[in-house]
Amino acid sequence: MTFEELTQALNEAMDQEDTLAIERLVAEMQPPDLAEFVRHESPEVSLKLLTHLPLEERAEAFGYLELEKQCELALKMTEEGLSQLFVHMNSDERADLFNELPEERQEGILRRMAQDEREDIRRLASYEEGTAGAVMTSDYVTVPAGVTVGRALDIVRQTAPNAETIYQIYILDQAQQLLGTLSLRQLILAKPEAVVDGLMTTDLVSINVHEEQEEASRLISRYDLLALPVVDDQQRLVGIVTYDDAMDVAEEEATEDIHKSASVGPLDEGFGKARITSLYRRRVNWLVLLVFANILSGAGIAFYEETIEAYVVLVFFLPLLVASGGNAGSQASTLMIRGLATGDVGARDWGKLLSRELVVSASLGLTMAATIAGIGFWRGGMDIAQVVAYSMFAIVVVGSLIGMSLPFMLNKLGWDPATASAPLVTSIADIVGVLIYFAIATSILDLG
Repeated sequence: MTFEELTQALNEAMDQEDTLAIERLVAEMQPPDLAEFVRHESPEVSLKLLTHLPLEERAEAFGYLELEKQCELALKMTEEGLSQLFVHMNSDERADLFNELPEERQEGILRRMAQDEREDIRRLASYEEGTAGAVMTSDYVTVPAGVTVGRALDIVRQTAPNAETIYQIYILDQAQQLLGTLSLRQLILAKPEAVVDGLMTTDLVSINVHEEQEEASRLISRYDLLALPVVDDQQRLVGIVTYDDAMDVAEEEATEDIHKSASVGPLDEGFGKARITSLYRRRVNWLVLLVFANILSGAGIAFYEETIEAYVVLVFFLPLLVASGGNAGSQASTLMIRGLATGDVGARDWGKLLSRELVVSASLGLTMAATIAGIGFWRGGMDIAQVVAYSMFAIVVVGSLIGMSLPFMLNKLGWDPATASAPLVTSIADIVGVLIYFAIATSILDLG
């Protein structure tokens, strides 16, 4: 059955309180699908559904839930049940959940776990949020340097059941320093008597445990890795970041950038579950600041009051012109922010990008000026046509250059380029557009 069919059948079974049907349908569901169903249910119903699964599968489905939902369910569980669940969860997921639990609950869980697992949770939970250490897992396969392929395969068989991925094997020296990597394919195809040192790849891509998690995501994407080894300051292997965790980081960062580009603060609980007060707080600050910024547009209009009185027809074109500058600036800003975020462009590209944007924006300005010139002639004659055409060209060029330059400037100052959001760029372009428009009008219409 499809997910939709399973969902409908499970809802019907729950309405009829058919325990046997519920158990069968829950067992049929894939862990991500069950998590999708459970996240919309109450904590009591969610826990009852999850208990129909064997402990290992329950932990897998639990791991697909949002952290907020995990914490909500964890607080409803007994310490014994939660500690058993922790044993079967991925090490990075349980560390994240551990950090969200009250201190007394943390102590209760740790008391019921083996010493190695306690130390692993404490170590992973100690890394600062947003670093590679905070998203890495300690469930990986290592073999010591100098062993034969046959011995390495024995080690893989012993440790594989608890590993998150076994496709990449890491070779360590006696000090636990990372010497190289070996794929499972290479290991299987090699002769049993061969030594792993002669087969491993020593040209390593790794990341320090304290570097930002976004860098881990970029490295995995750039080098097309299944997992990225994480090392400490002594080059000792302390964990790996898997590609699925990197995808979660990339999604989180993309969401954050999209929110910033719209001048919205981060929503920890997600838009669907965000409270009205939270949405209000995340949006009000920038909107109020931009109100004061737009007062400058009004001041510019007031400064050219005599020009407007002499040619009221100019007001007709004002919204069109300033909106065009803001739109062009927003386009340039969006392209630049995304380019900086993905590493496609950097500070070294400033000169080339500036000259290219000048050519592109000039072409756009000429096209839009030609489009509006006819309307200007129809509304006010040749002089008005010249004013709106020249203004359109200048406003589009300046707006585009503002949109391209602002993210660069912020990046140079060490700020997030996404702060150069569309509303901010639009507000600046509006102010500049008003001044350009009426300055050109005053000059051409000889009102100075």
